[in-house]
Amino acid sequence: MPNGFSKEEVVAFDQLLEGFQDALVMSKNVAIYRTDQTMMERTNDTIWRPQPYISVSYDGADATSNFNDYTQLSVPASITTQKHVPWIFTAKELRDALQENRISNAAEQKLASDINRSVINSASLLGSVFVKRSAAATGLDDVAQIEAAFNEIGVQFEDRKLVLSTRDYNGMASDLAKNTRSFGDPISNMALRKAYVGEVSSFETFKADYLTRKAAAAGGGSITISTADAGLNYYIPKATSTASTGEVSNVDNRYQTVTVSSTTNVAAGDAFTIANVFGVHLITKENTGQLKTFRVVSVTNSTTMVITPPIISNQVANVASAQYQNCTVTSKSGTAAITWLNTVAGFMNPFWQKDAIEILPGRLAVPNDAGAATMRATTDNGVEVVMQKQFDINTQKTKFRVDTLYGVVNKQPEMSGIIMFSQS
Repeated sequence: MPNGFSKEEVVAFDQLLEGFQDALVMSKNVAIYRTDQTMMERTNDTIWRPQPYISVSYDGADATSNFNDYTQLSVPASITTQKHVPWIFTAKELRDALQENRISNAAEQKLASDINRSVINSASLLGSVFVKRSAAATGLDDVAQIEAAFNEIGVQFEDRKLVLSTRDYNGMASDLAKNTRSFGDPISNMALRKAYVGEVSSFETFKADYLTRKAAAAGGGSITISTADAGLNYYIPKATSTASTGEVSNVDNRYQTVTVSSTTNVAAGDAFTIANVFGVHLITKENTGQLKTFRVVSVTNSTTMVITPPIISNQVANVASAQYQNCTVTSKSGTAAITWLNTVAGFMNPFWQKDAIEILPGRLAVPNDAGAATMRATTDNGVEVVMQKQFDINTQKTKFRVDTLYGVVNKQPEMSGIIMFSQS
């Protein structure tokens, strides 16, 4: 083949794949769901993934009136992201194999960073559990608050992940180096010599240099929302909806549109609580005693916005609401106060339980006999990398490109969230 890869280029691709695989730190800490690519093409690259069932139990021996249909909730997961890195070499530049290796290494680094950022953003922007800390990061006490927030609502104990900005991570390492300091102690030695934290309070921690900063909420303290029955801001989950034409479609129950007194200066990503709306354990439905935290997904108009998670309070009794209840309203009001939590600009440090977030690897059907040479390989977690090469005889330039195709979905915002430090 005129555009075939040389032996050196094949070796370079193998090295690129090896480095790419090693750099996929975040994708190794989320679930992977492999799809049939023919089916995905026929369904516009979207598949509905089920959320976990939650059961309801009853007292006594008589179950006559307790047989109800289960509501199976699901979320749309899409393969939406194609990333590529292209470059050109002249016939002279191709004399230097080292130059080619450097560029391919840079391509591997950038594509791995793109996938890692997709995972980070999925947790940071949709995670609904918000932990506010008034001081800088110090260590165990900070992560223990995240653990408490997860435990109180019944999130699984295993495979919990926490990603911290460099300054916040190093603050925790500094605390470990000081408070556990003793001769030959491996924890304090690693903290001192490598600023390494490791596992803290059931969370595996990671240091990142690309976390997203969140501006302080500017919505003000006068915004209210009705939690009264008549306000209709409570949410009843449903598996499907039926259009006026009779067509049945799935419903994404991660979001709810609510009406508030004003959305002036409210921005996506803002976190808030509602007066007298407390979180409950998702299985036992016991009041946690902690105000439920919510995130703004988008602002629709001057009085409505989309939030996550929905306000499933079961205040108007419903079988599906009883099954998936996530909060309780202890005192209903037509003007319940909204309190913003992200009061100071800072990094959004995301955390999640592994099953909450999924990567959906995709496949590009690039032909091997259309004038360009093609190599492809798949990483251990299913992400495919495709490299192409094409020579232009008119200019004596050779084009290269490396591609990957994938999707990331946050299936359960209540099993993910963010912690922000130095908040007033």
